Formats: sequence, structure tokens, C-alpha cells
Amino acid sequence: MGMEIDYQPDDSAVSLFEEDCINHMKDMRLEAEAVVNDVLFAVAKMFVSSNLESGLDVAYINVETREGNRYCLELNEAGLRVVGYAFDQVDESLSTQYHETVYSLLDTLSPDYRKAFGNALLQRLERLQQNGQ
Repeated sequence: MGMEIDYQPDDSAVSLFEEDCINHMKDMRLEAEAVVNDVLFAVAKMFVSSNLESGLDVAYINVETREGNRYCLELNEAGLRVVGYAFDQVDESLSTQYHETVYSLLDTLSPDYRKAFGNALLQRLERLQQNGQ
């Protein structure tokens, strides 16, 4: 037992470092999956693109709003932005603004998203109130 404790700091430092590298590699893709799961209920379709290469620093998300408009979103460290007006489309000439969250992005794109999201929020609040009483 005593020996193990002596070695622990080095071991954990190394494995933490390795883990960090591995985690970072899957980072944006995992992040993208989380983003999709978060707002799926308020859009028509949404999924991480399997045709566009998601990697370390960037992932692409296809979304179809309830209005039937399609967008390709780019997710990276800076946030999310629209990069195309069709699934799996990246238009290099677009310089759309970055949004920190998927909520604010969809908020600008889709009034129906806003409605669905607002309703879900209200329902949740009502449920909380009922449970509180």
C-alpha cells in the first residue's frame, strides 16, 4: 500500500494527460451530440452530420426548423454559426455570426422553435408549481 501511494502522483498525472488528449479529440463531436439532444424537441430534424468530417475542433450539425428551413451549422470553440442553407453544405463565402449557444442561434432562425421552447419552459414551471403545492 505504501509503495502505491509513492507512485500515484506520477501515474495519475500521466493518465490525466492522456485522458485529456483523448477527451479533447472527441470533444466537438460529443458537444454536438449534446447540443442536438438539448433542442431536438423544438425543431423538425436535427443530427450531427456524418458526411462532413467532425474532428477535434469542429463538428457540423444539420437542422431543419419547424418551418421547414434547412441549415448546416458549424460548432467550434467560438460557438455555433450557420455555414450552409442545406444539409451537409458548407459555403465558405458565408460569414454568419457566431452564437454562444444553440438556443440563441435557433431563436434567430425559427419563430416556431421559440414557441416550442417557451411552451416547454412553461410546462416545466407549471409542473414545478404543482409539485411544490
